[in-house]
Amino acid sequence: MPIVWSDQVRFLLALALSALVGLERERTKASGNPHAVGVRTHVLTSLFGFLLAELHKSGLTAPIAVGLGLVGAVQIVSYWKRTSDGPKGWTSELSVLISFAIGALCVVSEVWIPAAAAVLGTLVLTEKAEIERSVDRLDRAEFLAVIKFLLVTCIVLPMLPDREFTAWQINPARTWKIVVMVSSIGFVGYFLICKLGGRMGLWVSGLVGGIVSSTAVSVAMGRLAAREPGKSGAALQAAILASSVMYLRILVLVWLVHPDFGMVLAWRLGALCAVGILLAATVPSASSSQGEGGTNIQNPFEILPALGFAALFTLFSVATSMVRTFLGGSGLVLLALAVGVVDIDPFILSAVRNSSVERILIIAILMAMLSNTVAKGFYFGMQARPVRRQAFLRYFGWALLHLPVAFL
Repeated sequence: MPIVWSDQVRFLLALALSALVGLERERTKASGNPHAVGVRTHVLTSLFGFLLAELHKSGLTAPIAVGLGLVGAVQIVSYWKRTSDGPKGWTSELSVLISFAIGALCVVSEVWIPAAAAVLGTLVLTEKAEIERSVDRLDRAEFLAVIKFLLVTCIVLPMLPDREFTAWQINPARTWKIVVMVSSIGFVGYFLICKLGGRMGLWVSGLVGGIVSSTAVSVAMGRLAAREPGKSGAALQAAILASSVMYLRILVLVWLVHPDFGMVLAWRLGALCAVGILLAATVPSASSSQGEGGTNIQNPFEILPALGFAALFTLFSVATSMVRTFLGGSGLVLLALAVGVVDIDPFILSAVRNSSVERILIIAILMAMLSNTVAKGFYFGMQARPVRRQAFLRYFGWALLHLPVAFL
C-alpha cells in the first residue's frame, strides 16, 4: 500500500528529519564543541520553515524568503560573536539553515528531497574527521586526476557536436562518450589499486589491474618476476588474473554500447574468464609465494591517453568500414588479429557500434582477444625466465581456446 503524504505526515517528517540533524549536533556538543546547537533549536527552526511554507501555499509569496533571511541573519550574528576571539568554522550555523530548508521543503517539494538533504547532511557532519583524513591522504596527482575527469566529462563533452560527419558517420559527442566510459572504468580501477594493491598483495593488484589495463599488468608483472624470482609464481598468477578480468571489462563495455552484442558474447567471454581463473589457480604453489607489490600502472584518466583512445577509436571505425567494404569478413578478421597486439578496446567498441549482430563480427572480436592473449603471454614470458615455460603454455593454450568459442 503506497504511503499517502498528507500534511500531517509531512509535518511529522519535518520534525523527525530536523531532529536527526540536531541529534548529530548534540553528539558533537557532548564531545567538546560548546557552540553546536542541539535538537530543540533544529526542530524549532524546521517548524518555523514548515509554517512559513504553509503560508506560501495559501498564496503569500514572501514568507519563505523572509524567514530564510531572518534565520540567516541570526546565524551571521552568532558566527560573528563566536569568531571574535579567532577564526572558526561555520558548520553549526549552516546546519541550522539546512533544518529550516528541510521544514520548508517538506511542504513544497517531493519528500525525497528533504529526506536526502537530512540524511546526507547528517552523514557529512558525522564523518567530518574521516573526510579531513581522506583529504590529507589525497596526493596532488590524484587530485589533478579528479579535476581532469570533471574537465572531460562536464566541460568537453557538452561542447562537442552531436551529429554525424563524413560518409563514415563520425559523431564527436558519441565518440567522446565512449572515451569517458572506458576511462571512467579504468579510473575506478586505478584508485582501487592505489588503495588496495600495495596492502593486499599481487593477486588483488592483478584482479583490479585488469580493470585498467591487463597488458600493462602483464608487462609490470613480468618485470617483477625478472627482478624477484621468488615472486615469479605469484606474478604469473596476477598477470593471468588481470587478463581474466579483461573479458568481464570488455563484456560490460560492449553491453553498455550495444546490449544485443553483450547477450551474444556473455557466455563466450564468461567461459574464457573462467578458464583464466583456472589457469591462475594451477600455477604450482612452490613458485607462487604471495608478496607485496604494485603494478606501476599510470593513472588512465589523463588528457593525452583520452585523446589517443579517441583517435584510435575513430581510426578503427573508419578502417573497419573500409575493410568490410573492400575485403569482406576475412579482411575484418585479419584486422582484428593485427590490432590485438596493441589495444583491443577501441577496435571492439568501434566494431559493435551501429552494427547489427553478425557472426563475422563475433569472430573478429574473439580473434582480437586471441591475438591480445598471445601478445600478453609474449610480453610476460620474455621477461620472466623462472616461469617462462609455464607462462607460454598457459597463455598460448588459453589463446587456442578462443577458436572453438569463436566459431560455435
